[in-house]
Amino acid sequence: MKSVQQLLITILKMFLFWILLFDFQRILFSIHNWDKLEGISFWEWLATFFYSIRLDIASAAYLGLLPLLFLIIHYLNPSKWTRWLFRGVLILEVLVCAMIHAGEINAYTEWNHKLTSRVFMHLSNPDEVVRTADYAMTIWFFIYVILEVTFAWRIMNWLFKKSLDGNQWKWYLNYSFGAIFFGLFGSIFFLLARGGWQQIPINIDSAYFSNNHVANDIAVNSVYYFGNSYLLYNKSDIDESLPKIDLARAQRIVDELYDYPSEHDNYILDNKRPNLVFVIMESWAAEAVGCLSDNKGATPNFDALAEEGLLFTNIYSTGHTSEIGNSSIFSGNPGIPGISISLQPEKHRKLRSLNQDVEDWGYSSHYVFSGDLKYGNIGGYFMDHGFQDVVDENDFPNGLERGKLNYYDEDLYDFLLKRISKSQEPFMHCAFTGSTHSPYDHPVSKRKRTWEGEEVNFMNSVIYADECISDFIKKCKKEDWYENTLFVFMADHGHAAPGSTDPNSNRFYRIPLLLWGEPLKKEYRGKRIEKVGSQTDLAATLMYQMGGDLSLYPWSKDLMNPECPQFALHTIIGGYGWVTEKGMLAYHMEHQTYQVNTYTPEDFKIEDERGRAFLKVVYENYKKL
Repeated sequence: MKSVQQLLITILKMFLFWILLFDFQRILFSIHNWDKLEGISFWEWLATFFYSIRLDIASAAYLGLLPLLFLIIHYLNPSKWTRWLFRGVLILEVLVCAMIHAGEINAYTEWNHKLTSRVFMHLSNPDEVVRTADYAMTIWFFIYVILEVTFAWRIMNWLFKKSLDGNQWKWYLNYSFGAIFFGLFGSIFFLLARGGWQQIPINIDSAYFSNNHVANDIAVNSVYYFGNSYLLYNKSDIDESLPKIDLARAQRIVDELYDYPSEHDNYILDNKRPNLVFVIMESWAAEAVGCLSDNKGATPNFDALAEEGLLFTNIYSTGHTSEIGNSSIFSGNPGIPGISISLQPEKHRKLRSLNQDVEDWGYSSHYVFSGDLKYGNIGGYFMDHGFQDVVDENDFPNGLERGKLNYYDEDLYDFLLKRISKSQEPFMHCAFTGSTHSPYDHPVSKRKRTWEGEEVNFMNSVIYADECISDFIKKCKKEDWYENTLFVFMADHGHAAPGSTDPNSNRFYRIPLLLWGEPLKKEYRGKRIEKVGSQTDLAATLMYQMGGDLSLYPWSKDLMNPECPQFALHTIIGGYGWVTEKGMLAYHMEHQTYQVNTYTPEDFKIEDERGRAFLKVVYENYKKL
């Protein structure tokens, strides 16, 4: 029993070993990049060591799996050799971590973001590394590697100076207990690595706590970040599967698509500076909405709002996940098959976000979700872009009933309403709903299941969500700020709906976009805009009406501009879709087949090339970020 206790203590010491090493790297990083810490108070810097703990433990669990195996071998067969095997594996991992840390400490000075697998692009050309890195960087790299390895060696000798007691078990018992111990502790390590039992595993967002991205970068575990980036690097290398087209020709085609006069007189607002309330509606497919499809009866309240607002009827989501939808809505950024840019801070920080424009005009900016914003690093994305506060389920009042993934929409809207009422005008408030997400566990006790047919659970959740929107608007009308508030309703992505269940079809990705509120000019109330566009186009459309700089959103089109061309690029599973006023196509890149093609042969030749060109240029620009 004593020896088992020793084993447990040694495992705990192994976690302590890694956490101390990670914190030592943070200290070295802070000293080397002292000038980057401007604007970070001492207490905020100190907080990075607290908020880092969850990711540090997860990283220690990943790194501890192999040493755990040799530790158990040493436990069952204690000897000088098994002890050195354990220490040798540990110090080898330390060397790899130290190289990642040292590389990040040096690179951050120039790159202003954490070390990513992008480094492999540079290492594949060693002469480039030699020519771009000065002697000081090379010297400091080796100094930091030596410092970390030395620190780790000293800590190792302190924590693991005693050998484990031996066992007198027979060999077959040793093997049996070894398998049991490794299975048991390996499972615990796996659980710690994913951050717990919750449905969404831990990710870099769990260490985010500040609106200062440098503070967040210090808190995020560098080894975890690098490993995550490496997985994304392997997944996002889609060059071989992209449809072939010459890059220069592709760029000319894209330039022609955006070559239209930017000035026009279609102003839809009475006031250029209304308050803004964005409602991002989880999974609201156009085919589920009565005013946009033949499926009537699920959304009577939204349909009524559409009769009073400006409804865009041919809008497509850029992808099929929430983090892609959110980044496309607020940054006007297109989707790319298999890539979520919100998971790559070193890239998404170079994008513009709508809140940054309105904050320049004196607006406050706020984002709320009734679930967990760690998913897809959505919370981290908005914090990196300077939203003044980003809150999720952890900030909701205690005692509320909730579904498996989030609090119900009715409570989200009540929470949002209280937050808006405490804000000074002008403001930009954003709410991301959740009750229409699987498992659709809205408060069924408050209504009967009224939908019959395909996608019954989803459609009943839409019915509930639609009622919540109506209740929310009724309450808003009683507030003083209501008269000067523009509401923007848009889905984060599409969903299977009656008559449209194929995720490889273009119809699957059509979503609602509605501008509604008193600031809307009367002549635009009840009007429908049939122009083909995507989530990316909201940014330019809204910014033109508010007098913003459209050049900050180069992929976004102004849908109110009569000269604006009609097209939308969206991803599908393993491919992409291209939609224009003449038709649509969906192409599966791996199978190299067209899942959908409604164009005439003449139009297909033109539009297929445009779709390939657009995706090619979008992807090449993504790689340069």
